[in-house]
Amino acid sequence: MLAAERRDHLLGLLAREGKIVAKDVAAELGISEDSIRRDLRDLAGEGLCQRVYGGALPVSPAVVDYGARQAVSPDGKRKVATVAAGLVRPGGALILDGGTTALAVVHALPRDLACTVITHSPTIAAALLDHPQVEVFLLGGRIFKHSAVACGAAAVEAAQNVSADLCLLGVTGVHPDEGLTTGDAEEAAMKRALAARAADTYVLASSEKIGTASRFRVLPWEEISGLITDAPHHPVIEQLAARGVEVLAGD
Repeated sequence: MLAAERRDHLLGLLAREGKIVAKDVAAELGISEDSIRRDLRDLAGEGLCQRVYGGALPVSPAVVDYGARQAVSPDGKRKVATVAAGLVRPGGALILDGGTTALAVVHALPRDLACTVITHSPTIAAALLDHPQVEVFLLGGRIFKHSAVACGAAAVEAAQNVSADLCLLGVTGVHPDEGLTTGDAEEAAMKRALAARAADTYVLASSEKIGTASRFRVLPWEEISGLITDAPHHPVIEQLAARGVEVLAGD
């Protein structure tokens, strides 16, 4: 099989099965596992898959920059945001991550809601100016422009000095084996710091993120309270629910 044919075969397998196991594909095609690994390296270099131990997984479309993400699955994000906004209690304190789904949460909050929102996202803070009874605390640090959030040591230190009832956390990948992932190491560390300061942490996971993986793990499943998604019947979500992960579904 020519290299171009192997490429098409691997991409088709990834689309159908949601994963590639290098040793199985090598046995199927009668070629070396090293050849498959080289093919996967090439595909990963083009942003077409995420390499993991033993093979590859679909890459998340949510790793594109902030502006481009606003056009990805807006209806799904709205459904997730509606459920997430319903978890915010009057008088409570919320840690709200950055990103386009978090921005949809802001838009879903009742205009007369009185609460405190702690965020490391200037975009989220600015959007909350239209909510007259929301107290906003903006955590500062180096701005990671890809996601329009503060990250780095200063931001993590600031996060360690706050606490909240609820954290709504965004990720780019949701996978039963790889866990909750994102594309940048410092951003992953910041998300862990935020989640550690809340009594409950729920992950915002619209359908395009389900079954995909990014390079850096944010949290294992055991450290979240639940998952909010618009795709409750996705096989990955059903698998997670069977493991005991609480799933809240948006209609």
